Amino acid sequence: MIYFKTIRWKNFLSYGNHWTEIELDANKSSLIIGENGAGKSTVLDALTFVLYNKPFRKVTVQQLINSINNNHMEVECEFAIGQNNYKICRGQKPRIFEVWQNGNLLNQEAHAKDYQEVLEKQILKLNHKSFCQVVVLGSSSFIPFMQLPTNHRKEVIEDLLDIGIFSIMGSLLKDKASENRKRLGETSNEIMLLEERIKMQQDYVKRITQQKDDLIEEKKKSIEKLTNDNGIIELNLKDKEDELAKLRKEVEEEEAVRKKLNKLNTLDSKISDKVKRLKKEIEFFESHDNCPKCYRPLDAETKAHNIENNKDSIKECEEGFEKLEDEINAEQARVNHMMEVWKTIDKVNTAINTYKSEINANQSVIDSMQKDIDKETTQDVNVEKVKIKEMNEDMIEIQNVKKDQSDEQEIITVATNLLRDTGIKSRIIKQYIPVINKLVNKYLAAMDFFVQFDLDENFNEVIKSRWRDEFNYHSFSEGEKMRIDLSLLFTWRAIAKLKNSASTNLLIMDEVFDSSLDTQGTDEFLKIINDLTADSNIFIISHKTDQLVDKFNSVIRFEKHQNFSRVAA
Repeated sequence: MIYFKTIRWKNFLSYGNHWTEIELDANKSSLIIGENGAGKSTVLDALTFVLYNKPFRKVTVQQLINSINNNHMEVECEFAIGQNNYKICRGQKPRIFEVWQNGNLLNQEAHAKDYQEVLEKQILKLNHKSFCQVVVLGSSSFIPFMQLPTNHRKEVIEDLLDIGIFSIMGSLLKDKASENRKRLGETSNEIMLLEERIKMQQDYVKRITQQKDDLIEEKKKSIEKLTNDNGIIELNLKDKEDELAKLRKEVEEEEAVRKKLNKLNTLDSKISDKVKRLKKEIEFFESHDNCPKCYRPLDAETKAHNIENNKDSIKECEEGFEKLEDEINAEQARVNHMMEVWKTIDKVNTAINTYKSEINANQSVIDSMQKDIDKETTQDVNVEKVKIKEMNEDMIEIQNVKKDQSDEQEIITVATNLLRDTGIKSRIIKQYIPVINKLVNKYLAAMDFFVQFDLDENFNEVIKSRWRDEFNYHSFSEGEKMRIDLSLLFTWRAIAKLKNSASTNLLIMDEVFDSSLDTQGTDEFLKIINDLTADSNIFIISHKTDQLVDKFNSVIRFEKHQNFSRVAA
């Protein structure tokens, strides 16, 4: 409950540079009177200005500053809520906005708009529209509940029933839903990107695996071909080696043959020399008569005998020489054949070396290819597969996040449906509508206005007369409308007290008796006022001084003095 204590102001409207203070809780009922322009209604403007930074009447904030002094306009209001005492200070020229709690100034670092929001939502828990429906009722700028647009009626009811929090929750939930949708979209995009990355990685693994298999198969075929080629070459090599072995056997006696040929050639030379010598001796004996050794004369018989012996020796040598020549030719032929064999051996060795080189070259290629195969076989494709596994694990994690976000979205959707006007608020309002209608009709009957007034769940009215004729608010006279407005005002205060939501000790009514209520209506109204004064402080602003002065606990008179308003002594 908001328990208002005092309101004070200076340089406010027609008031000068001295504080004017009204004790709001001093009397149960107070009558405010004065001439027109004396500043009676200033208390309404001061109260709404200090609390909501806007006057009650249709004037601007700048017009609230006293036009003569034109500076140092200030308004202060003190009230209590529970165990906490508050003091609100607001002014212009210079601008002032302070909220004091139990003697301590609340943090003013926030923007003025945010500071005001703290005052309304966290302290007062009552907005300006609801305040004007529960605390004040004026004849000039006050807009009765029945003349408010539907959405403003809804705000008033929500404040009274303390269900405005659901609208705030709905607004916060809307932001949360928007943020959740954004995060859900980002997560979905992340999943799509990750799916594409996984697919690309899988394609890459499949491609490199296929390439590896194709390369291994190709190299295996090449190895098989080279192995087959080496097999053929090795067969040819074997043939050549066998051929070489046979050829080497043919030249095994080459040295002996050459030695023998040398001996035969030496013998041939000796025989030739011997024949030459014998022929010289024959020639000597035929042409000389002396012995070539002792130089003694030779007889004819000796000469003939030597010549004949030499000729026999020559003939014998020539016969041996022919045999020797045949043998030399035979041995020379063998040597020549062996030389040809060596040439063939050289060719065979060349072929063998060529075969061996080809085999070694092929084997080197085979070994290299086998290493490549072993490398490809042992190459860790699993490294790439591990990446896929890690991405799949990330996918599971992100999908779990998306599931949580989707679950949260479902919860938000359910909560949003509950917080809509057709949800939990509708159910609460539906429970209170009968109570509201009962109270309204009670107050209408107390003011001798016998109609059946009903508000529906959309706050549209249906008013029936005793004869069940249907009317609406605008069908009635101003006095009847005032009775309806007063009944709603008292109903809102009763509901506020019941809910302890917008409950307050203060009720201010400006000139409600002066135009629309007749004498009977005024009397009935005063009866209701007396019932309310048990726990309220009621202020009535009126011109009907003669009729009302003796009906209130106190009378406050305002007057003008030297162009400034003041409270009369």
